[in-house]
Amino acid sequence: MHLLQRPSTMVIVLGLALSLALAACGGASAPASGPAAEEAPAATGAPQSDSTSAGQALTGVRTFVIAPASSTAAYIVNEEFFSLALDKLGIEAGKRVVTGSTSNVTGQLTVNFDAGTVEEGRIVVDMTTLTTDQNRRDNWIREDGPRFNQFPEAVFVVTDVENAPAEYAAGETVTFQLLGDLTVRDVTRPVTFDVTAAVNDSTLTGVAETSLNISDFGIEPPDFANTLTVADPFTIRVELTAEAQQ
Repeated sequence: MHLLQRPSTMVIVLGLALSLALAACGGASAPASGPAAEEAPAATGAPQSDSTSAGQALTGVRTFVIAPASSTAAYIVNEEFFSLALDKLGIEAGKRVVTGSTSNVTGQLTVNFDAGTVEEGRIVVDMTTLTTDQNRRDNWIREDGPRFNQFPEAVFVVTDVENAPAEYAAGETVTFQLLGDLTVRDVTRPVTFDVTAAVNDSTLTGVAETSLNISDFGIEPPDFANTLTVADPFTIRVELTAEAQQ
């Protein structure tokens, strides 16, 4: 698949992850009318080595391996609680923005900087480790509803990139759209992520976001009479750090 003149910018991928999940039990942040993620911060890279200085083009073939300790995949969704939520869950009626996240993100990207191609790109997220501020919600997601204990992995495979700059310099922050196939449970859907990223020699960092519907993956948004409802739209956000193999 042909990407850009300087594929480093897309390598960023994102694992994406993520998923879906939504919940059944408790609230989290502040009221909101639609899924909202924080503004994606500009990605920053690690200190560069002597082999590549800021402003220089990267060359050759490199494989970037995701570093789980400094990467996260998250879903962001709206829940609304009703009158019975206080008695059943100890949560007052009202709208909440809920975030579930995990650092169990693995995978790698092999990039040919000379040919402008991604020779391989696959990211995997362990859905059974997504956590929010409510254990009951997390257990419900794993055991009921989406049943992620039965379908533990979400897999994102990179297919293309759009609107990336024709030129890319090491250390420069860039934005573009990353395309790929996201599989959650036994459903695969094409997904486009908005990405902000940078590559500094051996370290790739980036933030990727996309908006989807829970129902896109064959999951019915939870609706518990007089207790809570979960909105169908949700956001996937991935904050990624990947290191080039030596």
